[in-house]
Amino acid sequence: MVNRFILNEESYFGPGARKELPGAIRSINTTKALIVTDPGLLKFGVTKMVTDVLDEAAIPYEIFSEVKPNPTVSNVLAGLDAFKKSGADVLVAVGGGSSIDTAKAIGIVANNPEFGDIVSLEGVAPTKNRSVPIIALPTTAGTAAETTINYVIIDEKRQAKMVCVDPHDIPAVAIIDAELMYSLPKGLTAATGMDALTHAIEGYITKGAWEMSDMFEIEAIRMIRHYLPTAVFEPKNPEGRNGMAVAQYIAGMAFSNVGLGLVHGMAHPMGSLFDVPHGVANALLLPTIMEFNKPCCIKKYGEIARAMGVNTDGMSDDEAAQAACDAVRALAIEVGIPQHLSELGITENDIPALSAQALADVCTPGNPREVTIDDIIALYKKVL
Repeated sequence: MVNRFILNEESYFGPGARKELPGAIRSINTTKALIVTDPGLLKFGVTKMVTDVLDEAAIPYEIFSEVKPNPTVSNVLAGLDAFKKSGADVLVAVGGGSSIDTAKAIGIVANNPEFGDIVSLEGVAPTKNRSVPIIALPTTAGTAAETTINYVIIDEKRQAKMVCVDPHDIPAVAIIDAELMYSLPKGLTAATGMDALTHAIEGYITKGAWEMSDMFEIEAIRMIRHYLPTAVFEPKNPEGRNGMAVAQYIAGMAFSNVGLGLVHGMAHPMGSLFDVPHGVANALLLPTIMEFNKPCCIKKYGEIARAMGVNTDGMSDDEAAQAACDAVRALAIEVGIPQHLSELGITENDIPALSAQALADVCTPGNPREVTIDDIIALYKKVL
């Protein structure tokens, strides 16, 4: 079997790393940037932390700040229009997964105009050209969109999340600067952190996992368990913020190359149909779906338990596996993640529509245990 691994051409890490941006722009032979960001980051000065660096270096730029929390086809088309009018030759994505995903879609379509309807990018699109160069500066520690070959856009007509997988979309440069994350609210820090944990666990047990991806994912799990509570409850703590920033990137390096599973398959329709934040949906579902998958992952779950800080001495394999599920649930509760769909306004009547989309989701086939529509319905009801 041949395993493929795709990573950024260049990455920078550490508080203050945004100061490397001018050099990164020049190193890829570009001269003018379109900043892709969201209104909140612009309002609260986070985007300014990046544009100040460009101003100091006298690098011209324009700003597109209309990115939505769950970006849509219309969002991408507006950004594409802004890019064409700007005369920019590099996209600088400042934000969470939404901003970076929007930049990916803009960059792909700009260089592959035959996909201008956006919806034809769903799944594994046969694009011919690499994206417009993207430099990604994440402001959340969760999605790892800065190092993945995936992006998610909502098709408003179908009210469905399109998961797009394309090696041509990976940002050329990732700049992981924890200082851009200091103002992230407690709830969003928790949700994005649990999103990163979901990436690490699903990437560890997915059908495509292998030795190299396992190495990254188990370390990401260990780091997230160690650093997430600090990042949530001590938001200005540099160690906690930087630890989470690096951990989520490590998780992304691996899952981008091996895939995910049913947690993401069931979380995506919660976002498209009910606008549930992606990290919250993942965190709510993760422990229950871990229990569903447990028969297929006994040995690996023991490793997850130990990475989560559980002493498994004297435990049977099954006991250690259950301890992994329990430790994940306990961390979600500790950082304030809702535990029931009903807390999010979802009712039993909504489950059929959610389940149909989840079964068809591109992430679901990567699940280590085969799943049916009845299984998915039962799992949604279990967390109702």
